[in-house]
Amino acid sequence: MPSLATSPRSDADIFSEDVMADPYAVYRALRDAGPVVYLDKSDVFAVARYEEARHVLGDWRSFSSVDVALNEQFNHYIGDGILRADPPLHDQLRNVLSARLAPRALRDLAPDITRRAELLVDRLVARGSFDAVTDLARWFPVEIVGDLIGLPREGRERLLPLLDANFNCFGPNNARTQTSFPQLPELAEYVMASATRGALAEGSMGRAVYDAVDAGEIPEAVAPWLVMTYVTAGMDTTVHAIGHTVWLMAQHPDQWNALRADPSLVPQAFREVVRYESSVQVFGRTARVDWAVGDVTVPAGARLAVLYGSANRDERKWADADRFDITRNNLDHLGFGYGLHGCAGQALARLEGEAILRALLSSVSRIDAGEPVRHFNNILRGLDSLPVTVVTD
Repeated sequence: MPSLATSPRSDADIFSEDVMADPYAVYRALRDAGPVVYLDKSDVFAVARYEEARHVLGDWRSFSSVDVALNEQFNHYIGDGILRADPPLHDQLRNVLSARLAPRALRDLAPDITRRAELLVDRLVARGSFDAVTDLARWFPVEIVGDLIGLPREGRERLLPLLDANFNCFGPNNARTQTSFPQLPELAEYVMASATRGALAEGSMGRAVYDAVDAGEIPEAVAPWLVMTYVTAGMDTTVHAIGHTVWLMAQHPDQWNALRADPSLVPQAFREVVRYESSVQVFGRTARVDWAVGDVTVPAGARLAVLYGSANRDERKWADADRFDITRNNLDHLGFGYGLHGCAGQALARLEGEAILRALLSSVSRIDAGEPVRHFNNILRGLDSLPVTVVTD
């Protein structure tokens, strides 16, 4: 048990619905309390400031991702996959698809993703009113990522709830995790039925994983789980980012008008969405060495909760951090992580989010949103529903 003699402490439960509904006042209090703060209810040190969060994420030698989940049961369950691996195993697994997920390689996909975004948005805009989550955000990434990986079309409707349960299990051993854990065998069943050599489409990214098996680069036993790692990383987070994109543009019509006046700001605008409402709010790390930070020494072996959502609102890093500003210099946000375990699919997520934004810009002059329904997940921040009405040019 780490010594807490010099560490600021908090009794805030960052995984409670009360906090998760609007966590930013609690995040600010944690940042103000110190560079690391011990959370009594979660038995972890919270890393809530930008500088320290980036440091932890960037130094895999000092801060291990072996315990990326904040409960032992799930860390044991997920085994030695890419999320928990260090080099050289991590690099060996990640390199299998890294070239195909690089921005340069994805450029060839851009026309098709753009076309599909335009078709979907045009259909929804013609209706005038729709749900930006269920009709748009949950549909588009599942189709794009599913086709890119080569998953069979049958059964894709099971993916989002199962992946949501999987993300819940990265949190502490709370009621949300305990409810989600029994769903993991169904996810494993889906993986073994849909992410195998025979089930994946010829020429897909998923089949490229099996090409690496044939080349002797990775063992065949890890191939289905490696395929699903990219599916997991590329769906839920992008769903929530697209939902937040529509919500924020409705909330901030001045920003929507600025974007309409200058569509070249689309990449910057999508980054601002990810900074402002980070789809991933927290992941775990474990200190491998004593870490002296401020007046506190976090001892080796201590569990850390790196708060991406708080770091991206840190006023020490961002001027007027709680203001949504699409003109902000936001290239170094932490919404996709940072360092060795930064999101491998972030270039694809940006491509999808930007395609949806551009498709909306082509005809929508104003977005009016009804009351959003918040989605609660231990790790992810998103919406369950967002009714919108759009006004066209």
